[in-house]
Amino acid sequence: EKLLIAFFGGFFLGGGIGLAMRGGCVIDGTEVLALYISRNSQLTVGNIILILNIIIFAFAAYFINIDTALYAILTYLSASSIIDYIVNGIEAYTGVTIISDKNEEIKNFIISNMKRGVTIYKGTGGYLEKKDIDIIYTVVTKLEMSKLQSEVRSIDPDAFIVQQQIADIKGGVVKRQAFH
Repeated sequence: EKLLIAFFGGFFLGGGIGLAMRGGCVIDGTEVLALYISRNSQLTVGNIILILNIIIFAFAAYFINIDTALYAILTYLSASSIIDYIVNGIEAYTGVTIISDKNEEIKNFIISNMKRGVTIYKGTGGYLEKKDIDIIYTVVTKLEMSKLQSEVRSIDPDAFIVQQQIADIKGGVVKRQAFH
């Protein structure tokens, strides 16, 4: 029973902390420190909150009880992923690299239909043909990713698409989410 309590407690705790942070509030102050550190590092807010709480629970294990501390760590393991999903989840960005012979059509779709910017890199084929090709790079949200993939596949079924999860974006034309 304690394992289920730790897991679901973390789920609801993470939901509460995530919603509070989206609304510009804090629960216990670690969120402020986590936001500050996440802006200056590659760690997510949820991971920083998890690390801070593991340090606290290590002291609790020494002074109180190791079992209680381990269950508390499990609680924050599930909470940290929920926090990251609520704080970043839907608006999480994906960097997309597209290599295609029909790059002009794909570029026009991204700019006109998706209202996103693109960057064009000059490349040279390295596998079969050594011809010059334009490489498209754009940034979209997770929700836009399926639309982009299906349209690219309809324009060029042989297009090569690479996706990268983006931790942070500064500048450009991508709308940045607000942290209060």
